[in-house]
Amino acid sequence: MRHTTKDDKIRVLILGAGGQGRVVLDILLQARKYDIVGFLDNNSDIHGRRVDGFLVHGGIDDLEKLTAELDIDGVIIAIGDNGARRGLARQVEQTGLELINAVHPSATLAYNATVGRNVVIAAGAVVCANCQIGDSVILNTGCIIDHQTMIGEGSHICPGVRIAGRVKVEPGVFIGIGATIIPKVTLGCEAIVGAGAVVLEDVLPMATVVGVPAQPIKLAGASEDIAAMLLPART
Repeated sequence: MRHTTKDDKIRVLILGAGGQGRVVLDILLQARKYDIVGFLDNNSDIHGRRVDGFLVHGGIDDLEKLTAELDIDGVIIAIGDNGARRGLARQVEQTGLELINAVHPSATLAYNATVGRNVVIAAGAVVCANCQIGDSVILNTGCIIDHQTMIGEGSHICPGVRIAGRVKVEPGVFIGIGATIIPKVTLGCEAIVGAGAVVLEDVLPMATVVGVPAQPIKLAGASEDIAAMLLPART
């Protein structure tokens, strides 16, 4: 990777030109920290077109070829699917490119919160004291992550979610818009919490819970099925 000077911004590609890509683009533009080169997306119909003024250069498989051609330093993965996002992050790591974060300037992060790589923190999100945010996490618009909460790799916390203190969110969890999680609860890996649910007790891995209070409507299958589903999605 080249060495940047004070006025020489890191050149970044956004992987994914859909709705999440547009959100990430806006965050990066608002933050004014990076030189955005454009998008890569596997939808060939939009190759060569512009999304919000930025060119879609090709498919995600073209990343290695375009890195030198476009003088790329860093990448952020703007894909909503948790498994695909984690899998792509691991592929990017092998290229030696930097996985950057997109943090909206209106987001509030405690000074002692820790944040991994390839993390998106959208407008109005609040991350409180001693929180740990893993790699490839999305903290969407206006969500609240209270003190000493851990958010595992590849999880997606939707807009307006309220997570109380000392909650453990294991990798790959999806928490729907407006849900509430009380203190000291554990959400098992790959669990899904429905929109508006109020979670009062631990949620098993791979389970789906909905309602007030949240109740399971789907539980995981055999242990070997869980292991298979934890593998990164193929892209």
